[in-house]
Amino acid sequence: MPEPNNNPEKDNFLHPRSSYHGNFTPANLVFNANLQEFSQRVEYICALETGGKMTSDQAYQEIKQLYKKLKLSKRELGIGDPPPEPPSDLPPESRL
Repeated sequence: MPEPNNNPEKDNFLHPRSSYHGNFTPANLVFNANLQEFSQRVEYICALETGGKMTSDQAYQEIKQLYKKLKLSKRELGIGDPPPEPPSDLPPESRL
């Protein structure tokens, strides 16, 4: 079990979070958190590759996997899908 956070300043420095300013929906908020996490992990991977702790190919593969997870979350949350049309009791000919 992880230890309680005794240093919130350190945590905020290592894992900064920005507030969400877009169109608020629960799905958008969740996707924004996923996007921020993706960004942080890519930043770490780039630093490891730049520092010689990871090869370029390893970094590419890691980022590719992270992107696949982000893309899946976008699809599952329905981000970017057109909103469903409201049901209509009118026959199709009279909706024109």
